[in-house]
Amino acid sequence: MSVLDLVVRRTTGLADGIRELALTAADGRPLPPHPAGSHLVLECGPARNAYSLTNDGTAPGEYTIAVLRRGGGSAYLHGLAPGDRVTASRPRSAFAPVRTARKHLLIAGGIGVTPMVAHVRDARRRRRDVELIYVHRPHAGAFAAELADTLGPRLHRVTGRAEFLGVLAGALTGQPLGTHLYVCGPGGLTDRVLGDAAGAGWVPQRLHLERFVPAALDPGARFVARLARSGRDVVVPPGTSLLDALERAGVAVPNLCRQGICGECLTPVLAGTPLHRDEYLDERERAAGTAVMCCVSRSETDTLELDL
Repeated sequence: MSVLDLVVRRTTGLADGIRELALTAADGRPLPPHPAGSHLVLECGPARNAYSLTNDGTAPGEYTIAVLRRGGGSAYLHGLAPGDRVTASRPRSAFAPVRTARKHLLIAGGIGVTPMVAHVRDARRRRRDVELIYVHRPHAGAFAAELADTLGPRLHRVTGRAEFLGVLAGALTGQPLGTHLYVCGPGGLTDRVLGDAAGAGWVPQRLHLERFVPAALDPGARFVARLARSGRDVVVPPGTSLLDALERAGVAVPNLCRQGICGECLTPVLAGTPLHRDEYLDERERAAGTAVMCCVSRSETDTLELDL
């Protein structure tokens, strides 16, 4: 099934403004398994939001998410009580652990700790080496006690920029060969981590990220989206995303994050060369050139023919 009918089993306050929800199948059946780093897309009243799963994904009896209240969909979820129903997509994975990695270095900023909790729980079950740098506001560290108990000295909790940069510098230069780095948090933190890692000699294949805010993108060049099914041409001017141009032309494309992260707006490409700017497709999928993320990616050719 592509849509899950879930019921709230319990809610728990974790830190200032952060609430954990445990969700079970309404029919009582086991839920679909998933790798660490997966997320759910939940129907939150009029909105649809993606939330990282924090639970061990092996034959789960429940899914757990931690929600920072920001208004909109998150406020809706904060208002749910045990027994309330919610629908969701099946879990999706774009941030899973690399099983061949010698070690996982995790870096989380604020609520970006949620997928890292799943990574830590997975590493504990599989007895894999893992280290976590967790930067957060004072008194706002969700899961802090569990992470400290599980990781001990391999957990570095910091609450200031200078302290974080010092810990980061040491971590980037002191890892064994074969370590993979995972970072999730605000855009500025993610950009700094990736930039410092590149400067320290980390290769792109060992860097994995998940953002909460869109990266700054250049406006790009004008191109034409040719819609194969309808025979229409849609002009995509500089500074306008392919997704926005299609929507303005009355073409409905499923979408969610509008940041190139979730994979919801993946669209098949029939001709032309996509200019990939997403964080969802892997290198093999990008090289194939058979799909594009409409929300952020563009075209290297004057015309990009889509299966729409």
